[in-house]
Order: sequence, then structure tokens, then C-alpha cells
Amino acid sequence: MRKGGIFAALSHAKLPGDSMGADQTNVLARLDQLQLLVVTGKGGVGKSTVTAALGAHLANRGRKVLLIEVDPRENLHQLLDTPPSGGEIVEAASNLWLQHLDPRELLDDLVREKLKVGALVRKVLASPVHLHFTEGAPGLKQTAVFGRALRMVEGHGPKELRRPDVVILDAPASGHGIAWMAAPQLVSEVISSGPIGKMAAEIAAFLADRERFGSIVVTTAEEMPVQEVLELLEAMRTRLDRGPELVVVNSVYPPAPKPRTRDDGATRLWIRRRQVNEAELARLVAGFDGPIAEIPLEPIDAGPVLVGVVGEHLTDAFEDR
Repeated sequence: MRKGGIFAALSHAKLPGDSMGADQTNVLARLDQLQLLVVTGKGGVGKSTVTAALGAHLANRGRKVLLIEVDPRENLHQLLDTPPSGGEIVEAASNLWLQHLDPRELLDDLVREKLKVGALVRKVLASPVHLHFTEGAPGLKQTAVFGRALRMVEGHGPKELRRPDVVILDAPASGHGIAWMAAPQLVSEVISSGPIGKMAAEIAAFLADRERFGSIVVTTAEEMPVQEVLELLEAMRTRLDRGPELVVVNSVYPPAPKPRTRDDGATRLWIRRRQVNEAELARLVAGFDGPIAEIPLEPIDAGPVLVGVVGEHLTDAFEDR
């Protein structure tokens, strides 16, 4: 692996407009101050790779980073070449840890924490009422995940990682991204008392704090992913009154060479894909005046090598300029 170890990939930052900071330095300073960062994007755009890369980039800058994922497939350990988390905190590199969380298990843990009496805990956990409530209550599982992240940044983590400087959540696809970020406020409005209501209110206040919480949206320069991102950005503006810190455009085709012959179909396809990318990038720029970073398409399978190459691009983009 090239210099930089396990790292993400943002090829060159392209910053349209004047909002949210005018240059890459401001974006990096913004990421350095946050305690909780949500990464979301349409399925298949490389969201988990960008999550791993951003985590490694911040870890290399000296921050203690915990990556959290909730996808049952557990993608992060494969990208970082570690054993599966299985709910435990796993060290991936210096200053970098990962953990897989099951939202339902977090809700059960909350019951154990509050009730304490073994027989009563078992009775509640076996109750159909508890099962239906935890499965059906809107926003409850998302709130539980954010609750665990908040406990970590406040210094209540296990001995393996007592207090990370930043927790990065590899959130579900962008179609659910706004639901995740809005969930604690929803729960706090519906459940106004008791331990769940108190927890939801604390989390909602934390997510509203622009000095501590932020988000990154990942996409590719294709029609459907860009459309989904534009819809997510509008939803964030109307429901959360804020935008992401950065939009990362992954797997952008590099400029194509001229066709070598009249029958050079491969190069012509390359040219066409590049034209599609340019058109969708223009549409994204027109709909978002914050920082946009492009990641070039790399002919590398998903895994530590790809994360490392992308990470070097990220380092070059944010530290060499």
C-alpha cells in the first residue's frame, strides 16, 4: 500500500459558491471540530468506502475515531481488513476503531440498564408489547443508535475505547438518511417523559448543535443517485434547516483520450460515461452551493487497497493545498 496507510479518497475538491466555507481548509477545520458525523448516500455509491477513508484520514490527523455501522452485512471490517465486529469494538489501525451495532439490541440494553432486576428484565424483554413497541415505534431504533454514539463521545464507552474524539456513523442509504437525522426530534415530541423521552430530547439537542454534529452525503455522477441527493438536500433544508458539510462524488470517470480508430468502441463508451458524469455534476452544482469533492474512478476492488488509495487523494486534497 502506498504512503498514508488505510485512507479514503477525495481526488480534488471543487467548491461552487461561497457558502459553508470558501476552501478546502475550512472544510477540513469543520470536520476536525465535529464529535458525530453521519455519512449517507444511495446504495452502491461507495458510501462505506468513503466512511472508512474519512475515518482513517481523521485518525491520521491524531483524532481518536470510532466508525459505527448498522448494516447486518458488516461491510467496514472487510474494507479495513479486520475481524467482524459482532457488536464488539475492534481496533483497525492507530486511532481508528470500528463497531457494528444492532439497534434492537440497544433497545434491549436500555431495558436492562433501567430495570436492573433480572426477573423483571426477562419478563419485559419477552413481552409482546415490548417487541411490538420496539419494532413499530417510528424513529426509536435510530434514536437508540444515536444514544450509544452520544454516550461514547461523552466518555461513557467501554475500556477498549473510553472516549473517542469523533464517532462516524455509516448510515443506511440516503432514502432513509433524513429519517435517521430527524428521528430523535420525532421521538422526543411523541414521548415526552421517562428514560426514552429524556434520551431522545438530549440527542435531538445534540444533533441540532452545529458545533458538534454534521453530515456528509456520498453519490456518483449518475442520474438517479444525483436526483436522490438533490431530494435529500431539500429535505435537510426544510426539516433540519441545514445542509451537509460536504457532498462527495465518487467514481468519476477521468477525461477520456481520443479514440484510436473509428471502431474504438471502448474509448467511445468511456467518452460517453464522462459526458454523463459532467452533466450530472453540473446538475448537482446547480442544486447545492456547498463544498463538492470528486473522487476519481479507480480500477481497484473494494478493500483496504482502495481505501488506502482514496485516502491518499483525500490527504492531498485537504493538506497539500
